[in-house]
Amino acid sequence: MARPLYAQVAEELSAAIARGRFPVGSLLPTEVELCGQYGTSRPTVRLALQELQAMGLVSRKKRLGTKVESATPQRGYSQAVASLEDLVQLAEDQVRSVRKAETVVLDRPTAKQLGVLPGTRWIRLELLRLPGDGNEETPAGWTETYIDADYADIPKLLRKQPKILVSSLIESYYGRRVAEVEQIIHAVPLPPEVAEVLHAKAGSPALRIMRRYLDHANEAFEIAITIHPGDRMSVATRLRRDRS
Repeated sequence: MARPLYAQVAEELSAAIARGRFPVGSLLPTEVELCGQYGTSRPTVRLALQELQAMGLVSRKKRLGTKVESATPQRGYSQAVASLEDLVQLAEDQVRSVRKAETVVLDRPTAKQLGVLPGTRWIRLELLRLPGDGNEETPAGWTETYIDADYADIPKLLRKQPKILVSSLIESYYGRRVAEVEQIIHAVPLPPEVAEVLHAKAGSPALRIMRRYLDHANEAFEIAITIHPGDRMSVATRLRRDRS
């Protein structure tokens, strides 16, 4: 799937930062130098640097340049629903164990379920979500994740960094930033095939959470569907009245 040019530049720069080509504390090349390096316009380079800044990777000061502040993006999401603000605590203390990774072409029913175009290529991951200590006796959930087929290194990276969110790995290594996360939660009976993996009772209450990770162009580049046994997951939100 084609991405805007500024996102491609941001991707390459963030990957260079992650690899240590531009260490923390160093300065990135100037806008003019980056224009020459990538053969693009100054506005495109500025948008790319704004992406890096929004991710917490760099800071920018007039006449001082662009300074590398971190090798990894700063995480954290806030959600708004109509006039209500939801504060959702995304799990960051779980281990994501990759059980399967494959490239698929989406049929029409699956594409409709995920809210993307049929016939597009994605990488499909099956992940077992474990407690932070990696104990497989009581898994927290089972996740089926679809990511943009351009990100072929993500399964390998996730195996090396199993506590990092997939979206954070994409931000860090590819520079495609999450602008919004759509989250839909359903109460469902625990499917038998998932119950067996999770050491839980088939048909017992469960939560099915689908999260669609959207970039600034409102395009989804990751869709994750997770099923949690009802006694192993809770979702807390705080609702504030819109004073306007």
